[in-house]
Amino acid sequence: MNHPAPTEPLLDDMRCWRHGFHRHPELEFDLCWTSARVAELLNSFGIEVHTGIGQVGVVGVLQKGNGTRSIGLRADMDALPINEVNDFGYASTVPNQMHACGHDGHMAMLLGAAQYLVEHGDFDGRVVFIFQPNEEFGKGAAAMIADGLFDRFAVDSVYGMHNMPGLPLGHFEARVGAMTASEALFEIEINARGGHAALPHMGVDAITVGAEIVGALQTIVSRKLEPAQNGVVSVTGFETDGRRNVLPGRAVLSGDCRALTPETNATIEARMRQIAGGITAAHDVTARVTYDTIFPPTINAAAPTRNAMRAASAVGLANPDCAPKLFSEDFAHMAAAVPGCFLLAGNGTTDAHARPLHSADYDFNDAGLVPGSSFWVRLVEQQLANGGRDV
Repeated sequence: MNHPAPTEPLLDDMRCWRHGFHRHPELEFDLCWTSARVAELLNSFGIEVHTGIGQVGVVGVLQKGNGTRSIGLRADMDALPINEVNDFGYASTVPNQMHACGHDGHMAMLLGAAQYLVEHGDFDGRVVFIFQPNEEFGKGAAAMIADGLFDRFAVDSVYGMHNMPGLPLGHFEARVGAMTASEALFEIEINARGGHAALPHMGVDAITVGAEIVGALQTIVSRKLEPAQNGVVSVTGFETDGRRNVLPGRAVLSGDCRALTPETNATIEARMRQIAGGITAAHDVTARVTYDTIFPPTINAAAPTRNAMRAASAVGLANPDCAPKLFSEDFAHMAAAVPGCFLLAGNGTTDAHARPLHSADYDFNDAGLVPGSSFWVRLVEQQLANGGRDV
């Protein structure tokens, strides 16, 4: 049976904080207002605050009792370079910037949990509240870690949560192992020999070569990966220097690849290089391939995942074996450094709250603030009770 939601009395405050963040979105590491506001609120709760971690990251530390166990809770702070089309009163005031992924809600939930834990938290140990910059471009977690995040604020385990449109409110899901995919960006530059459109035999048309490569790349997933492995190869750009009657001598293919294991990602890269090299060699031209893995897969550890689902069951419904997701998440770097769990929390199933993440009309559901913040509270009190459990 679910327990009463401990943070229900804080809903109005959390809603106010969330709307403020939504009105003032900031990007990447340019989070001066956002990080200052987070630090201000944590200070007002009586939490020890550290700023400038990984450029503009904020860390709050709350110790109760003499317990030596510790737990890290992470929220992301950055917005997206999208022009908001919503017309409600707290819509973005900054052109071409908006919280289209719900990070405004993530901050508000963690702040609500922090305030509750200061005033009413029943635990023995240390909570480290991590507010991370630059999640969307995959640089913030690594920057905070490189700046000594887990050396200065050691934790036994770390947890991250993301809202999920289309998942009912009060529902939480996770899985042991690969939770989200790696993301790699690739570019294939074809250097051929252009010429007159009426005399194709006298040159080598880069479009023809590129088109062969585009088609062949689709065989990586369908024919080169073991069927039980998950992968995506998407060509998202095809640019040439051709003109109305000029065959292009140069073409650039660009795109995005996803995989749930480093081994699958390595296979995709190796096969891509073979395909590009083989096809261009057959046409007696050259190709240059770059393949940059910017997000590793998020790998959930067994004990933290079990802990998260136990806490989720206390405040809602928990699915401990959801399907892996092929989107990517910067929390992967934290889960690689410390045993961790990344979980999803329902944003609702109505049309207004089931719109895709990163859409220009997206909005975090205020009704999810209490379940999300209450989850954080239950997790802390569960794991740090009487000195802690199997974190």
